[in-house]
Amino acid sequence: MTGTLYGVGVGPGDPSLMTVRAVDLVRGADVVAYHCARHGRSHARGIVAQYLGTQVEEQLTYPVTTESTDDYQGRLDAFYAEAAARLAAHLDAGRDVVVIAEGDPFFYGSYMHLHKRLADRYPTEVVPGVTSVAAAAAALGRPLVERDEVLTVLPGTLPPDELAARLAQTDAAAVMKLGRTFTGVRAALATSGRLDEAFYVERASTDAQRTAPLADVAPDSVPYFAVGVVPSRVHADTTPTARAETAALIDREVDGHRLGDVVVVGLGPGARDRLTPEAAAALAAADDVVGYATYTARVPPNPRQRVHASDNKVESERAAFALDLARGGRRVAVVSSGDPGVFAMASAVVEVAAADYPDVPVRVVPGVSAAQAVAARVGAPLGHDYAMISLSDRLKPWEVVERRLAAVADADMAVALYNPASRSRTWQVEAARDLLLKYRDPSTPVVVGRDVDGPEESVRVVRLADLVPGEVDMRTLLIVGASTSRWPAPGTVYTPRRYG
Repeated sequence: MTGTLYGVGVGPGDPSLMTVRAVDLVRGADVVAYHCARHGRSHARGIVAQYLGTQVEEQLTYPVTTESTDDYQGRLDAFYAEAAARLAAHLDAGRDVVVIAEGDPFFYGSYMHLHKRLADRYPTEVVPGVTSVAAAAAALGRPLVERDEVLTVLPGTLPPDELAARLAQTDAAAVMKLGRTFTGVRAALATSGRLDEAFYVERASTDAQRTAPLADVAPDSVPYFAVGVVPSRVHADTTPTARAETAALIDREVDGHRLGDVVVVGLGPGARDRLTPEAAAALAAADDVVGYATYTARVPPNPRQRVHASDNKVESERAAFALDLARGGRRVAVVSSGDPGVFAMASAVVEVAAADYPDVPVRVVPGVSAAQAVAARVGAPLGHDYAMISLSDRLKPWEVVERRLAAVADADMAVALYNPASRSRTWQVEAARDLLLKYRDPSTPVVVGRDVDGPEESVRVVRLADLVPGEVDMRTLLIVGASTSRWPAPGTVYTPRRYG
């Protein structure tokens, strides 16, 4: 009869945080195995040292740790295979083997590599342990997540740009495996706009525990056994002391009153993965979200935020409302589809602020424009000089639209046509097509992109002469090629960068 393999979590460092089950198994084991570097010291063994007596100890020494090598993964695979064989010999002899793991065995633990190699051959039990993430939150005295917030656990070994994107899109985060990754992690927190929220916890629950704002930590002082924590924002917003600490980082005062700010955020054309990390961070930091109802619906719900949705035809009123909120001390995100500076809210907010709210800070966060998204679907129709023109005559006379269309057409530039039609504007597409045909060959490619990135996306290419106005609505964007634009295959259009 074989022995049983136990993967036992021994917690983050303090022996008193071991579970009763873990203590009993270590005390009663025939064999206790633990991983260590070549110096021979093991944090896990140090935690259980008081419970060791006559057990056989198996020291599993890594052949490499952080140093560079030509075959890092190959050497580790060979090490785990050899370690599994050593433990299998004990199990075959009927001895119970306890593999101790700092924290939890299945939470970035080395035990899992032995489990994969042995669990199908021997009776196995995994005993969970208190993780370093839980211990770090306890050390800070701050909840990780509250209510319906989302916690993301990330390895610091991810590329900084990927870390930044993930940090920007979550409510709270824990970043593991610091040490030599710390500089990249710190840069990712700064890029995502989360650095001022982040804390550093080193060797949580031990006598050597250290906590600090992460921005204040020197990179050369960071060990591997450290965690970066971006804790609950709900807690920060609902606890008076925490709220005061957070407000101190961002408050400005004018005439004795706290002053907030306005950030105009581009949401991109529709898909969540087109939202930039900077935009996601701005949305997450806001107290209030202001915008056209269709666009505010695209912002992930946050229970601490107020959402102010309005009609699409009140840009100036919406801007003034947002600036009033900011003047009262709120952090306000005004949202736009695509890029906020392209026929969207940035112009309205900046204009109203310049006239009536010079004391309120305004910042614009760009986004992927609708023209870029539609162009990308077919290749590169905007590969050379191009123009963007709105066909709406709600804010400017049609005579201005005609004059600009004619100038662009005469200059032989591709053109992206925004706001081509609506329920009340039904004739502009036909008028624009007929005007362009005076300058363009009838076979000029026209990209018709509707609801790009949305559930009803449709992208097709037609000849300019074959463009049917009745098939174009407000959710459509048109890209009309130049004389140099090419249509080599169905669904592919490009405009060469070389001219002539």
